[in-house]
Parts: sequence; structure tokens; C-alpha cells
Amino acid sequence: MKSALPGKRADKSPRRIRREDAPRASRTGKVSPLPEKFTVTHPDRVIDPTADIKKVDLVSYYAKAAALMFDHLQGRPVSMVRAPEGIQGELFFQRHLEGELDGLRALPERLRPGHESMIEVAKPVGVLSAAQMNVIELHTWNATKTSIGKPDRMIFDIDPGEGVQWPATQEAALLMQTLLEKLELVPFVKTSGGKGLHVVVPLQRRHDWDTVKDFSQLMVQQLAQTFPQRFTAKSGPRNRVQKIFIDYLRNGWSATTVCAWSARARPGMGVSVPIGWDEVETLSASDQWNVVNVHDRLAVGNAPWASYAKSARPLTAAMKIFGFSRS
Repeated sequence: MKSALPGKRADKSPRRIRREDAPRASRTGKVSPLPEKFTVTHPDRVIDPTADIKKVDLVSYYAKAAALMFDHLQGRPVSMVRAPEGIQGELFFQRHLEGELDGLRALPERLRPGHESMIEVAKPVGVLSAAQMNVIELHTWNATKTSIGKPDRMIFDIDPGEGVQWPATQEAALLMQTLLEKLELVPFVKTSGGKGLHVVVPLQRRHDWDTVKDFSQLMVQQLAQTFPQRFTAKSGPRNRVQKIFIDYLRNGWSATTVCAWSARARPGMGVSVPIGWDEVETLSASDQWNVVNVHDRLAVGNAPWASYAKSARPLTAAMKIFGFSRS
């Protein structure tokens, strides 16, 4: 593993994250049990040359955001995107633990028989442990470990294709909001930190993965049929030129979506931020916030999603209104 990008000399002396850099509390009021000091190796390794963002910058951001992020990570299997040589090097998903790391633990193998144990972020400090081993992104399942067979949320990734302007992405998210509310569901929204927006619908855990995925697919297909010039129900770059693909595939078994407050392994290192519906039209881009400028937004925290835990609805009524039934 290289210690720096070509032309950059990495400072190999470890650097410590100070206590004052750590998050004080999440929206639930829980104080984050981070260590007094956290050592960062190769702190000056450049991980994003386009913005001169170093490893210590990312870890310092996660030190501030970990408690907020933990509200979205807690109890869910996670997959982690690692970038040992920075975002311009090789990126790969890690779905299983290699050794013991503070705040990270392996989930029981029985949750996914026939596969290695999945990873759980058990404490906020696990976010820092992940960043220390060159993790940039953390992605979560749509179900928790206590009921792995029944999703507790449904996600629609508003994914614009080549040539789609930002206002069309904003309009698509607001259209999804209207549709979901007519189906008596309560949607929430966040930036993806990349190009699009994520619409997240909390669900009561009554249906299996296939039911949730099939229902979300039917919704997307209906939108594509109703507005064929704006949407496509087919993935792949060729199908998305000048169109938006509302990605329902996030709702399949073992599929993951980038977690709220996760940084992205893209130039500028945008951050996925929970927002209110009244903020959608004010956004300049999905990567409006990044690891450099997001710090003021941390004061808002998860407040736009304060009612999330109380908003889960059964999918049954929506299925009936939409005319969806299992064959």
C-alpha cells in the first residue's frame, strides 16, 4: 500500500484528534463515547488532490459528525468503501471485518447464512476506526440486525443521467414526495453528496425484501410510463441520457445506500446531508456540502429528520391505493 499519491510526500508522524474535535451529542442527546485521543497515521496523505483534502481532514470531519451519523448507522449492517491511495486510486467495498477495531464488530453469521459475518458500527468511535483504515464511505442496509428479513425503510435514489440539469433533479424529488404522501407514506430527503437526491421512506417491518422491492419498482415504472421524456425505469448510462433513473434497486436484499453524513469518494468529497423538504429548492447541488464546508451544517444536525422514528407506516395501505398485489 502506497503512503502517498505520486509527487506527494506523506507525513508519517501520527497525529492525534483532540477531544474538542469530537462530537458532543446527537439529536437524541446521547454523548458520543469517543476516546480522549485518537491517533491518525499518515495524517498528511492527500486523499483528494482536486481539493487538497488530506486524511486528517476526513478523520477530523468524522470526529465531529460521528454521533450524528450513528443515529443512521445503529443496528444496521454496513459496507465500507476504502481508498488506500486516495479517491483517484483503486476503490473497493469491504463487507467483512479483518481483525478487531474499536467500535466495529462482526454480526452473527446466522443473519446471512453461507456468507462471512457482516459489519456493524457498534459505537460512534467505529466511524473513526473506519476512517483510520482509509474508509471514505459507509453504506447501510435497509433492515436492522433485529429483523434482517423485513426492511424498515424504502429508498428511491434520484439519479440524473448525462445532460440532466440540477433543477430537474430537484423537481423529481418533489414529485416523489407528492406521490408518496398520496400513498399515505411519510418521505424524508437527503443529499447524496454526489449528483442526486435520496428519498427515504420509513416503514413498519411487515413485508419481506421482495415485496418492498417489487412495489418500489412498480412505482418507478409507472412514473417512467407517465413521464417518458423525464424518467427511465432502466438502469445503465445509455438508458439515462437526458433522463433520470429513480433507482429502486436499493431496496433489494443486501443492497446498500450511502449513509447520512457519509463523505463521498469523489472529487470535492461531498457529504450526504439530511435536509427538510422546504430546503430542496434552495440547494445549489447535491454536493453543496463537503468535508471542508459542512461544519456549520453540523449544528443543524438531524433536526430535519426529527420525526423520522415516529413516521413509519405499513406499506399495506400504499399497496392497496396503488393497486399492487402479490401474485
